[in-house]
Order: sequence, then structure tokens, then C-alpha cells
Amino acid sequence: MKKAFKRTLGKSGIEVSALGLGCWAIGGPWNFLGSPAGWSTVDDAESIKAIHKAVESGVTFFDTAANYGCGHSEQILGQALKGKRPQMVIATKFGYQVDEAGKNVYTYGESEEQSDAAVHVRQDLENSLKRLQTDYIDVYLLHIWGLEIERALRVREVLEALVAEGKIRTYGWSTDRTEAVKAFSTSPNCGVVEQQLNIFDGNLELLALCDELNLASINRGPLGMGILTGKFTAGSSFSDDDVRKHAQWFPGLKDGHPTKEWLDALDAVREVLTSNGRTLAQGALAWIWAKSEKTVPIPGFKTLKQVEENAGAMEFGPLTEEQLSEIRTLLHK
Repeated sequence: MKKAFKRTLGKSGIEVSALGLGCWAIGGPWNFLGSPAGWSTVDDAESIKAIHKAVESGVTFFDTAANYGCGHSEQILGQALKGKRPQMVIATKFGYQVDEAGKNVYTYGESEEQSDAAVHVRQDLENSLKRLQTDYIDVYLLHIWGLEIERALRVREVLEALVAEGKIRTYGWSTDRTEAVKAFSTSPNCGVVEQQLNIFDGNLELLALCDELNLASINRGPLGMGILTGKFTAGSSFSDDDVRKHAQWFPGLKDGHPTKEWLDALDAVREVLTSNGRTLAQGALAWIWAKSEKTVPIPGFKTLKQVEENAGAMEFGPLTEEQLSEIRTLLHK
């Protein structure tokens, strides 16, 4: 395994590679509240080879969720890390009712905001432990973005107990709501936040809060659902079972196509991002590292080649302050 530069997951003290891998895409097709939420078909053998290549390249951090493929992503990650578990750090997420056989995910209760997630935390954890073939989770993340804060605090009580029992090491919330994180992170064992962050999108107030409170900022969407790799044009489209065809919530996509605004902005900063021999994707990851020492981007993958490129970004490290300033000027920020 190559030596990679490291980061610490906030006040938990857990050390990880500065780059993690997001395992949403390797879950294959599934539905979230009736809408396609996977990244189309997947080759499990390729997924496992890619994870092994990541480990060889110095990656020690993997982020998955019970939702992804309705347990399939966790199962594949567990298989791939067999025999390597003690050296790896696994994050997974909980908070939904997962129908593995039907490939459907539902809320606990009538809505996400009023989910009865606290009642189900322990069973959710046991299900994930079984799929991952492990007896503990390093980072356990509440997956319900819009859960009412009062209900989230009841979930937190269970999570603190699970830390005391040795079932999890630290925990956090996958949400971009600054006030929610302020309330949730006051307990002793909350060490992380998972937030959307890339060069064109993200809650920088929340990132500043992570710096202030010593929370790691695990960054989903660091490559803008693939747009920041430079592979797509305004005419690019996705299959019906690809979440990107349906992700109206993502600002870089509209009606299943990359937006002109994002593609034009990418062209504007292309030269800076690809300086020093980086690819576009590697430059986008380097921008995130330069924004804060708390950041740990988790680009997704489906192929060994994608993992090689993303892991290779660690050899370059963060952009410089001068490069960040140049990008701000180019984007008029």
C-alpha cells in the first residue's frame, strides 16, 4: 500500500487517507421513495478490483450506506475488505427502511422530517454490520438530510450509547443545514459532518463551522456527479435507471443534462485545475483540500480506472492559495 497524505476525522482522532471513496455507485440500481436512485448497472467483480486498487494506492477510508443498492454496496465493500478490515476506516449511513429483495427504500413514518429513526437505530446497525462482515462501524452517519432537529437529538442519544458499547467509534449527520449541525455536534463523540462540496457548490458556512468545532467535513459530490471530470457536454444524457436523469435537486443538472452554467464555469477554470500535470478531476479534489484541513472528499467510482485517477490526486496534494485566488477571480466570487 502506498503512503498517502492523511487527515483526521475531527475530534474523534481517527486518522484516514485524505481521500476516501464513495460507494453509492457500486450499489447498482435501486429506488428511493419510488424514484430511481442508483447509478445504473454495475459489475461487482470490477467494483471489488477497484476497491483493492484503492487500498494499494493508499486509500484507507470508504463511505457507503444501507440505502445504496438496498444493502448491495455494503455487501460488496465487506467482501472486498475481507482480511484488510483492521487497517480500513468504514463510514456507513442509516435512517431508512431498506427492502433488500425489492430494491426499495422508504421512510420510517409518514415523512423524512418526522421519521421515527431513533426507534430503529440498533436494528439498522445490526443489518449493516452483517452486510459489511464486521463487528463495529468506524463512522456512523444519520442519513436523513431534513430530519427535525428534536428527533435527531433522540437519535444522538442512541449513538452515544453505541459508542460506549464499542459498536461505533464516532458519528455524524449527512446534511447541509448549519443550524442542525450546530445542535447535533455538541455531544462528545460526534466527530464528523457529511456535506455536499465542490468547486461550484456547497455550504461554506458549514465548512467554517467544521473548522470552528473540530469536525471533519466528509465531502459528497466532490466531482459534481461526474460533471467536473470533463467527460460530459450539454447534450449528454443518462439512462432511466441512473439517478442523474432524475436528480432535480442537484444544481449542475437540469432535466437530466449537465447545465450550461456549470460547463461554462468548468471551461473557465480548466487551465488552473489541470496545472502541474493534474487531470480535471484531480484538480477539483485539490481545490477541496485547499479549502480546509478538515475536508475529506469521497468521489464515487464504478471502475478501476476511476479509482486510479482519483487516488492519484493525493500525490499532488492541495492547490495553492494563489491558485484558489485565481479561481475566485475567474468565477467572480
